[in-house]
Amino acid sequence: MARVSLIQEENHPELADVFDRIKLERGRGNVYRALLHSPAVALTWFEQNNAFRAHTALDGKTRELAILRVIQLKQADYLLQAHLPKLALKEGLSEAQCDALADWRASAQFSEQERAVLGFAEAMIASPEVPEAIFDALRAHFNERQIVELTVLIGAYIMSSHVLTALAI
Repeated sequence: MARVSLIQEENHPELADVFDRIKLERGRGNVYRALLHSPAVALTWFEQNNAFRAHTALDGKTRELAILRVIQLKQADYLLQAHLPKLALKEGLSEAQCDALADWRASAQFSEQERAVLGFAEAMIASPEVPEAIFDALRAHFNERQIVELTVLIGAYIMSSHVLTALAI
């Protein structure tokens, strides 16, 4: 059970435009119903997620792979249920990759590029000081724009995992 109440649309007509905008793209998830205690925060969260999905140079498969590894390691069950397997498969990950993700180093399911993404995500979770060898592996597959976008995406999902877990969403 969430640690904060979930805002009910019918009790907050002043938020109708915000609810309509969120529902159009995200449905009725509990994340936004909790975050709408602060409409500005909810909208910022919403806009950030839209930017990751629609306005980056990262392909969906790379994006989902990084997100999945972060939320898997951070044990963010709500996010994991939202992304695995539905979004992951939609973005191009195979069921075998989804199944092998927890032990990706021992799996033959991942390309060198995907391994670079997974290693980078794990390194960012362990410390903000990513070892040079891990960063160099990323550079072999991505340009600077993509690296910046991937870094911010991973950081955002580390934050999201912490926020949703702390609020018990």
